[in-house]
Amino acid sequence: MELKQISKWFIITGTLIIWAIKFVVRPMHLFDDPTRFFLNIAPNLLGSFLIPFGAYWFFSGRNFLVARVFKIETPYDLRLVCLLGFGMLIVNEYLQLIPFFGRTFDYNDILFSSVGLLASSFVFSRLQSRKLRNYQPETN
Repeated sequence: MELKQISKWFIITGTLIIWAIKFVVRPMHLFDDPTRFFLNIAPNLLGSFLIPFGAYWFFSGRNFLVARVFKIETPYDLRLVCLLGFGMLIVNEYLQLIPFFGRTFDYNDILFSSVGLLASSFVFSRLQSRKLRNYQPETN
């Protein structure tokens, strides 16, 4: 399966899981502390895991200004996308300190977002290297 299709299914499945956790499972208050903690950090962990896949799905094969910044063709591009994504995650989390938004700031969200982004960069780089290895012509 092509990497763009894999990225598409990762994004769709991940988004549905995040929505299920945020809008169905967490509001039911069925779980005690260890599970509740995981359910509170899961959207950040999964959302940050999806960043490189979303960038690849939305921006590969396109050539406008934002696509030039976020398209992932080399390991350097992947690191750039992950660093920019992490920067946006930190800004988003610190914006939650403003009472107008009615959200809560949590250092665990930043920590587990970084874990998810780090795991995603490893998984995405492995998938991308496998794709490149399969498409390189054999030279004998």
